[in-house]
Amino acid sequence: MENRRDFDDLPERQEAAVFLDAEGNRTDQPSEADRGEVIEYDEHGKPVRRTWFFMEQVEIKWLPVSEAAFLLWVLGLLLAIWLVIGLVFGLV
Repeated sequence: MENRRDFDDLPERQEAAVFLDAEGNRTDQPSEADRGEVIEYDEHGKPVRRTWFFMEQVEIKWLPVSEAAFLLWVLGLLLAIWLVIGLVFGLV
């Protein structure tokens, strides 16, 4: 394992980030950002990676209840299946 590279030997990369809120205004808080861009620079100042991101609120049209309610029903169903399997095999 002598040929393994230690993390201390890696060149340090600099990052620059631009965060935009829902109205398109620039913000310094990542938690308030709806979209933005993160750029990583190498040790010579050249960009090596650029990542764009955006968050979008989407309503699922075929779902008659809210997404949270749907996920709670799915959780309850999985729990019921788990209990039935436990009862069938005598584990519960």
